[in-house]
Amino acid sequence: MNTSQRRGMAGAAAAMSLVGTLTAVSATISGYPVFGGQAVRYAAAALVLLAVARLAGGPARRPSARDWLLLTALAGTGLVAFNVCIVLATRDTSPATIGTVIATVPIVLAVVGPLLDGRRPAPAIIAAACVVAAGAALANGLGSGSARGLLLSLGALAGEVGFSLLAVPLLPRLGPLRVSAYSAALAVPMLLAAGLVADGTALLRVPTAGELAGFTYLSIIVTTIAFLLWYDAIGRLGADRAGLCAGLIPISAVVTTVALGIDRPEPADLAGAALVAAGVVVGLRARVAPREPAPAEPVTCEAAPIGIARGSA
Repeated sequence: MNTSQRRGMAGAAAAMSLVGTLTAVSATISGYPVFGGQAVRYAAAALVLLAVARLAGGPARRPSARDWLLLTALAGTGLVAFNVCIVLATRDTSPATIGTVIATVPIVLAVVGPLLDGRRPAPAIIAAACVVAAGAALANGLGSGSARGLLLSLGALAGEVGFSLLAVPLLPRLGPLRVSAYSAALAVPMLLAAGLVADGTALLRVPTAGELAGFTYLSIIVTTIAFLLWYDAIGRLGADRAGLCAGLIPISAVVTTVALGIDRPEPADLAGAALVAAGVVVGLRARVAPREPAPAEPVTCEAAPIGIARGSA
């Protein structure tokens, strides 16, 4: 593994570990309207990211019409639909069930990611992803719930997958910084619209001191920094290998609750963590198939001027 890949894996692990702290920190803003709070979170993150992009300077391509479509789809699925499905699913099923379904993200990315990149999925990475998903599900406690809750959990899974895969064609053109900034900004009006439907004019209010601290952490650490690390990792590793680290989310959630004195780890938590670690190690050692070469276009000289076809002036 070269330096770039090591940096990518470290970034992916750090990003998913930061996302794992979301559960415990969200307790500080549980009394705030959900969609309005998420809109505040992404608005603050977008402002920070856009400011950093402006200070960073350097050459930057303007997003094309296709880029804006992909960014809108990314924001609509990976940020908005994901949050909406999570909120609605908690009314019909347990958090453990939601976490177990979302824990299959590494498997989906291991299969679909290479195909979108013109590569064959690596069996070893798929096997490693299954181990990671099993470990994450074990740490989540599997859970139970209704069919509607399961469908909404699958919707959240689709949103989480879209968050990674829709960024793949954007990263080479716009870079991690601008993909993060634009997607966060685009999510704000969508979340405000969802909030108006769910909470009416009560979707926003002045936060308390504790809520303000929670929003600050979520905006800067969980959104701004984690987004940048994750998208940088996908660019370096591909979605399949980076996706293995998604299994660290429930492990990080357990560690955070322990660190904050909220709960103590159970044997299943420790066993799940061991499985996740084993899966990540196996996935890192797997060989990745090269990208399939594009078929060469036939060369014809029928339409060429006579002088050019003969190589004369």
